[in-house]
Amino acid sequence: RHANTAPDTHVAHVLCESRALLVASREYLRRHGTPEHPSDLSKHECLLYLRDGGMQNWSFERIHGRKRIERLSVPVSGPFKANNSEVLREAVIGGLGMSLLPDFSVFGSQASGHLVPILSEWRPVGFFGSRLHAIRPWAPKAPRAVQCLIDHLRRILARGFSA
Repeated sequence: RHANTAPDTHVAHVLCESRALLVASREYLRRHGTPEHPSDLSKHECLLYLRDGGMQNWSFERIHGRKRIERLSVPVSGPFKANNSEVLREAVIGGLGMSLLPDFSVFGSQASGHLVPILSEWRPVGFFGSRLHAIRPWAPKAPRAVQCLIDHLRRILARGFSA
């Protein structure tokens, strides 16, 4: 599960930390230009992760000066919405627009060379969870196979997500 905290109803094992990235394809940026500030996103085709409500805002923050954090929220809209980050990733690769995606989706084997991070000095906040968890129903002890899978996932994910 991709969340900040795991549900209280299950046993959760943190697998790794995660972050959101704003990305676009090179083709989209060639046709529409690269935003230089989050406020520029209102002029771009933003591919949205389905959430409750019609209008969507993306929030960003950056360190400005000595420990002063600058935060802002911008309204975004676009031609496509989905409730699956892999579907959004494929739409971004296809040049349909830009989107906020989790790092593990951006740096997947097929996506790495196709997506360009945008506004790297700004950090998207409050959009996706900050951790990946393995969750299982409560039991006094995890079955050996489950524990082996969790250990394997931790080793694989400890390598991190990078371009």
